[in-house]
Amino acid sequence: MEKNLTNGSVLKNIIFFSLPYLLSYFLQTLYGMADLYIIGRFEETVAETTAVSIGSQVMHMLTVMIVGLAMGTTVCVGQAIGANNKRKATEGIGNTVTLFMLISALVTVLLLLCVKPITRLMSAPQEAVADTVRYLTICFAGIPFITAYNVLASIFRGMGDSKSPMYFISVACVANIGLDYLFIGALRMGPAGAALGTTLSQAISVIISLAVIIKRKSVVIGKSDFRPVRSVMGEILKVGIPIALQDGFIQIAFIFITVIANKRGLVDSAAVGIVEKIICFLFLIPSSLLSTVSAIGAQSIGAGKKERANLTLRYACIISVCYGALVVLIIQFACEPLVGLFVRDAAVAASGGRYLKGYVWDVFFAGIQFSFSGYFCARGKSQLSFLHNFISIVTVRIPGAYYMSRFFPNTLLPMGLASAAGSMISSVICAIAFYLLERNEKKNANEFFAQR
Repeated sequence: MEKNLTNGSVLKNIIFFSLPYLLSYFLQTLYGMADLYIIGRFEETVAETTAVSIGSQVMHMLTVMIVGLAMGTTVCVGQAIGANNKRKATEGIGNTVTLFMLISALVTVLLLLCVKPITRLMSAPQEAVADTVRYLTICFAGIPFITAYNVLASIFRGMGDSKSPMYFISVACVANIGLDYLFIGALRMGPAGAALGTTLSQAISVIISLAVIIKRKSVVIGKSDFRPVRSVMGEILKVGIPIALQDGFIQIAFIFITVIANKRGLVDSAAVGIVEKIICFLFLIPSSLLSTVSAIGAQSIGAGKKERANLTLRYACIISVCYGALVVLIIQFACEPLVGLFVRDAAVAASGGRYLKGYVWDVFFAGIQFSFSGYFCARGKSQLSFLHNFISIVTVRIPGAYYMSRFFPNTLLPMGLASAAGSMISSVICAIAFYLLERNEKKNANEFFAQR
């Protein structure tokens, strides 16, 4: 269902658009956490939990890069809807399908050929190598389904519809939890069962999504819309590639931390994997605001209402700061019990609690920089999002994690703080970039009127 987001209360649009996205992202995170929770309840060894945590982190990296690349579609379709250009919107949707079908096929083949090298690169503990390989092999085979779901979601969000993706992911979540209990609990398939449940649930979600779209004719496009158009694909990739690279670099930083933890042994390895899942959950609101700002901002920019896009950014930052402060406060008192929900080993819970106590500050700063990233994408300036993340990663996140691990070998707390420091640097850079962008626009506008 198409919805125009360029009219009415900005705050109301933010709330009503972000809530379905928030719930869909919550469900997506929930079924990712379900693998770890259920394997933790039925595990025979810590190695099985470690295999799932390592494998799921690789899959999370791939998923967020696909989502980042699909952001180009959200912006392209959103700007076309805002400008009331139906032809450009359908052409963007058709070219998106063609582009991502090709990308998913190539990526699937490449990943299946590189399962063992990827496992070695992750420095998986020897006890967890075999299960990690099995987990990744099954998940890699499901890449086309992961791609299909996220492409469909990006199209709907560009059209101002955040509810349909919520319904589709709800199906995947319910299916995944049921299949996990079947494969892991009843059939005792271990990490391979977790991967199979995730893959099949994505496939079920995509099939149902397509059936619903065809039945209610949500998107009406012709065969000509699927024909590759260089300018359209170029517009999608111009926004999508920097975001995909940005998200990829962020995940590389996370993987670097995982590799460090893996070399510290099974306890720290499992602790880091569990905390990463918890952080994904805590990032629900910041992530939903990124998508919300990009969708509302894109339609506003397309309609020539830049000030409305700026107001959307302002509200998003306020919401992010309030949410981040509340989460930081709560986690300081509940970190170890929270980690303990996912593992029975007391040493893993204690190690993870210390890591989470420092890492949770990332939620506060990430919400700010996520909101700016969504705004930059809406304005077609996604290279700014890539730039601030790249700088924070190479100057703070990776070197910070490395040196904190060396200087503090008995605790993960400083490594968690290093990640938060990276987001703090990104937030400062975003604020400076926004100021310069606004100043240059005013300067250009003044020069234009002076010449007239």
